[in-house]
Amino acid sequence: MLRTNQDRLVEFLLQCQPGQPRTRGTWQVDHQGKPFILPSIGGITLNIQVGDSAFGWAGDHVEPGVSCTADTHKPFEHPNNSLQLYSCAGNHAEVVSGEAKGGSGVVIGHHGGSEHIIVDFPREVKERLTYSDTIMIQACGQGLELTDYPDISLFNLDPDLLHAMKIRERDDGILEVPVTTLVPPVCMGSGVGAAHVAKGDYDIMTSDEETVRKYGLDKLRFGDFVALLDHDNRYGRAYRQGALSIGIVVHSDCLVAGHGPGVSTLMTTVAGRIRPVIDPAANIADLIAIGTGLGAG
Repeated sequence: MLRTNQDRLVEFLLQCQPGQPRTRGTWQVDHQGKPFILPSIGGITLNIQVGDSAFGWAGDHVEPGVSCTADTHKPFEHPNNSLQLYSCAGNHAEVVSGEAKGGSGVVIGHHGGSEHIIVDFPREVKERLTYSDTIMIQACGQGLELTDYPDISLFNLDPDLLHAMKIRERDDGILEVPVTTLVPPVCMGSGVGAAHVAKGDYDIMTSDEETVRKYGLDKLRFGDFVALLDHDNRYGRAYRQGALSIGIVVHSDCLVAGHGPGVSTLMTTVAGRIRPVIDPAANIADLIAIGTGLGAG
């Protein structure tokens, strides 16, 4: 079992509520010059959950499950910025008010720009939710370290999810991390250059059909663990030869230029200490039986 500083992590209770679906209120234009009006970010999304395909929906930047915010009117201010920064993939969520009280969910990640955290709840819980209900997040994970691998940085990752990821320690000091997809560095778009990765995401561009087919990007699912090749996420999002970052897919494919499925960062190294291993089941839904995962309710 990987040794960590889990016993020294700070746990917060964070309060939020479902965020209403958002729209620009007018046409948008896709990367081929075609205008469209489609569902987009936010909302209690009843029919899309973690484990579903991130492609093929009649939508743009669709967030699966429940999009949560601490203050929909001030997305970049306190307390929403604290909700974004301290919530981690794998954190437990619970509805504490209204008809859905007692419903349990799991944080999948966070979406920059919309400044939502995305929480998977079973459909029967979502159908009873309202936009004024209160959801509490048991936040734990920022500051997590791998004791024996100081040159691997972790972000946005609940320690229990880390241990569920089926990571294998090799004798040569390299960690084998299961992922569904290897993403070429040229495909990373919107979000590149951000100052840090402790909140938000960045997008896998899918405007080039040949590249999408070559790397199987159209097979991505919400909740997939993916390897971002030659991308250093230690101090922001940057291209660096030989670096590698591991992330989780948090929103759908997009029609707008420079965008595509969004990825929240979980692990990163520039020292060649992570070796991605292809595993079609490397998805949070399959690992902890939520969404469409085996054994999910």
